[in-house]
Amino acid sequence: MDDPSFDELVGRALARLPEPFASQLDSVAIVIDEEASAEQLASLGVHGLFGLYQGVPRTAYGATQAPVPSKITLFRRPLEAHYRTPEALARGVEDTLFHEIAHHFGISDERLRELQRERRGRRG
Repeated sequence: MDDPSFDELVGRALARLPEPFASQLDSVAIVIDEEASAEQLASLGVHGLFGLYQGVPRTAYGATQAPVPSKITLFRRPLEAHYRTPEALARGVEDTLFHEIAHHFGISDERLRELQRERRGRRG
């Protein structure tokens, strides 16, 4: 069997997203770009990105709770360069996508790191 395409990996990761999260992504565009632009990197003060969330987190919606369009971008080249096997790439795509989706739900990078440490401790 051939290795799945990057687009297929993104689709598989989305299919694994548990409810009720999946049903709350109607206002989020999920796109694939080759790599982050210089402007995107500079705006965050980083040298590289696997993914980027741009928008208003659901926790910051106004009083009407009206969805605000948001965008999640996955950057193909950095992911493929870092995750060298098909299995690792699939995990990397899923981890990155879920990380960016977490931002859509208002979870900060700091909180995501805390959750990751807790998860590792339970496995430990």
